[in-house]
Order: sequence, then C-alpha cells, then structure tokens
Amino acid sequence: MTPDLSSEPAYFAKAKLIGSRVRLEPLSPFHCDALTSAGTDPAIWRWLPSEHYAPGTMRPFIDSALALYAAQIAVPFATVDVASGTAVGSTRFHHIEPEQHRLEIGVTWIAPAFQRSYVNTEAKLLQLWYAFEVLGCRRVELKADSENAKSRRAILRLGAKEEGLFRKHMIYPDGRNRDNIYFSIIDDDWKNSRRLLEKRLGYKFTPAFAICD
Repeated sequence: MTPDLSSEPAYFAKAKLIGSRVRLEPLSPFHCDALTSAGTDPAIWRWLPSEHYAPGTMRPFIDSALALYAAQIAVPFATVDVASGTAVGSTRFHHIEPEQHRLEIGVTWIAPAFQRSYVNTEAKLLQLWYAFEVLGCRRVELKADSENAKSRRAILRLGAKEEGLFRKHMIYPDGRNRDNIYFSIIDDDWKNSRRLLEKRLGYKFTPAFAICD
C-alpha cells in the first residue's frame, strides 16, 4: 500500500516497515516491557537527549514520543528482531519538513546484545528506503555528537556525507554540552547507499510496508 504522496500527512502516516530480519513497528505502550529490558544499560543513553535506563522511565520515553507523533513532529518506531519477535530498540523520523521533502533519522538506540549486528544495518536501510522510495524525500539528515566517534563512523558507512559542525547545539540531561556534526544522504546518493548497505547485510533485502490504523 502506498500513501498519497501529494498530501503532507503521508510523512506522518503510521507505517510499519517490514524487512527480512528486522521490522520497524509504530511505537506504542505495547512495547514498554521489551524496551525496558532492552534499555537497562546506562551506556546506551550517553549520547542521547534523555536517559531511560532506570526502572519506570521507559513509559515516559514512549509517552513523550507519542505526544510528538500526535503533534506531527516525529514518527517513532520500535525496532523489532523478527526471529525473536522482541523489540530491541527504537528509532524515529523527526525534524520532518514535508514541504521541503526532508527529514532526519535519529534518537536511535539498540540493546547491547544486538549492537554490531544486522539490526541497525537493516533498520537504517528500511528507514532510508521508505524515505527515498516511498515518501519521495530529496534529503535525509543524521547527526552525531562531535565526540561520538563510533556513531560518526557508523553514519559515514551508510554512504552519508559529513556537512558541518554545529557548536553548542544541545545540552544533555547532566548538563554536558553537545556539539553536533551533521550528515546527509540526498536522493542523488541513495542508489549507491542502498548498494553499500545491501552488500553489508549479506542477505537479500526485501522491503515492504503497511499503513496501520
């Protein structure tokens, strides 16, 4: 099913993105228990705008994300490992500008047991595929803390181009400064990025999506 691309709300459709080994489901309270278990390592949250590793803090994370969705500011997903049927992390589209055919992928985190695996590669491939080939984006943005070398390398491996440093761009919950480096993939880059990511997966990428009620 393909949403009406002539209508701005298509960018905010409640989409389920379906891959071979990873599924991105619209985030909901149903995912709270699994994400609570997935997000208990404090190291996950070091580079994110808020921390949700303590008991009872995952539900506010989900509620806040759903409030942003209701306000048409973000589209949050639970990242589900198909084999286990378990949510192992979360990601979202945000800073969405439908009239400019542009959005950002961010607030991405994955349980340590699934890091450096197929999960993030296929999840990013699903998001980029949906953004470029379904929504018709011209540009997808990503950003990383300038001190987060691991994230910066991972973004470059998507085929993204580094564009510049935004100084004193954010403040962490503990008061630390965050200088952000911005990256982008544009529609001209997408064919090459898709080829790189499919090669890294090492198995056939067969994406699909469904619009949920």
